[in-house]
Amino acid sequence: MIGNYLKKLIGDKKEWRAMEARAHKLPRDYQIVYAEIQKYMWSFSGGTGMDIVYILRDLLELFEAGVADGKSALEVTGEDVADFADELLRNANTYTENWHNKLNRNVHKRLKGEEPES
Repeated sequence: MIGNYLKKLIGDKKEWRAMEARAHKLPRDYQIVYAEIQKYMWSFSGGTGMDIVYILRDLLELFEAGVADGKSALEVTGEDVADFADELLRNANTYTENWHNKLNRNVHKRLKGEEPES
C-alpha cells in the first residue's frame, strides 16, 4: 500500500514539474496570469490539492491553445481574471466548500443531540 502511494506521489511530482516547465515556455503575459491564478487557487485548495492541479493542467492547455491562436492572455480569460478563476474553482474541492459542509453537518448533529465535529 505504501509503495502504491509513493509511486503516485512521485508520478504527481513529475507531472507538476512538467506542467511548470510548460508554463515557463508561455509568453510573458500568460506566465503572469497563470502564476497569479495559481497563487489564488492554492489559497482555496482542499484535501490533497489534486483538484487544483487538474484545474491548472486544464488551464495550461487552454493557455497553450490561446497562444497557438495568437490571442493574448486577457483575450482568453477576459478582463476580470478573478471571475475567470472563480469559475474554474466551481468544480474543485475547496476549503470553503469543506467548511460549508462541516457547518451544515455540525448544525444537524447538534440539533439531534449528537456531538459535532471539531
